Amino acid sequence: MNMEMIYQDLGISAEVLQAGDKLEQELKDRFDTFDKTAEYNQLKVIHAMQKNKVSEGCFQYASGYGYNDMGRDTLEQVYADTFHTEAALVRPQITCGTHALALALSANLRPGDELLSPVGKPYDTLEEVIGIRPSNGSLAEYGVTYRQVDLLEDGYFDYPAIEKALNEKTKLVTIQRSKGYQTRPSYSVEKIGELIAFIKKIKPDVICMVDNCYGEFVEPIEPSDVGADLIVGSLIKNPGGGLAPIGGYVAGRSDLIENCAYRLTSPGLGKEVGASLGVMQSFYQGFFLAPTVVCSALKGAVFAANLYERLGFDVIPNGRESRHDIIQAVTLGTPEGVVAFCQGIQAAAPVDSYVTPEPWAMPGYDSDVIMAAGAFVQGSSIELSADGPIKEPYAVYFQGGLTWPHAKLGILRSLQQLLNAGIVTKEQLERAI
Repeated sequence: MNMEMIYQDLGISAEVLQAGDKLEQELKDRFDTFDKTAEYNQLKVIHAMQKNKVSEGCFQYASGYGYNDMGRDTLEQVYADTFHTEAALVRPQITCGTHALALALSANLRPGDELLSPVGKPYDTLEEVIGIRPSNGSLAEYGVTYRQVDLLEDGYFDYPAIEKALNEKTKLVTIQRSKGYQTRPSYSVEKIGELIAFIKKIKPDVICMVDNCYGEFVEPIEPSDVGADLIVGSLIKNPGGGLAPIGGYVAGRSDLIENCAYRLTSPGLGKEVGASLGVMQSFYQGFFLAPTVVCSALKGAVFAANLYERLGFDVIPNGRESRHDIIQAVTLGTPEGVVAFCQGIQAAAPVDSYVTPEPWAMPGYDSDVIMAAGAFVQGSSIELSADGPIKEPYAVYFQGGLTWPHAKLGILRSLQQLLNAGIVTKEQLERAI
């Protein structure tokens, strides 16, 4: 077995492979910790599946109205039991994470209510949902007002300002767990729990919703274990395990989930309709695999953080910090650096490796964005991918990896691309080794 030769065939030079192998050896203890978390979360999922008597019949095709779709209804109870919530809505009709968040917000806010973000500006695609940037059908058009509390310089919560912002109109508080296109920390479940407890002490009846995208199964507990009334996510991220071809979920209090179901389908119909159209086996199997897939993605993220930190780039989180999502931010400082990194990730893909990604004006964003994702499912960011807006500070956001060997290859290929372009020098690489 000649490992160096096959890496060479995939475009990786001997010096880049040497740097990667040395780093991998140093990270073995850290990787063992991720494996233990994956084991615990895997057992949680199996327990929920066994408790709800998942059977072959759950994988049957359902069409039309979808009345009495056993697979759909059982899967929603599996999600609820895994995340320790009263109910869940898990549907292929939820097209993406932004749709799931828009659904939860519009279902539980009414004209005259106020939405509060205590964690600063939300993710770019939510700006039009809320109405920060005007858009047809935004919450603002329906009379929902919005207020945000900016973060402190260290990226954490400004508690006095949050207390001041809460008022009689505040109906729902949205907390984004992951950093999005920002160079701030992603928040641990523990920190989110402290924030929720603070908010609930001031206003006990407020709904606390957590955007859980990129965070599922990273820790042994979820925000729903520490007081979140709703958690929301996408099935083409962590919980889909790379197998779900589409979909999103909302899990939480039963009355709030009922509101979401009425908004997704129709008042009076709710969860009773919405056929699964043959995707149930992928949904179940993806959820089953999700803890170990997330573990592979975490190994890739920590590997990238340590490698690029040693090369002299700013990384968030750094190579030693605890992990609370699968996203790794690397500030490259130039548009050329962001483009080269993404082109390296694309070159390592099993699908469309020959394609060269370029920045473009994506819907929902206020600047050109480059995205690298040679994925089996279009846009699946639990698969190896990298993206970033072409604007200062010119940071790239790396995530995913269905297997650790593929995540490792992608990171090494990104470094190789930067080296080939002269953005990283041989001297930098030698110092990193």
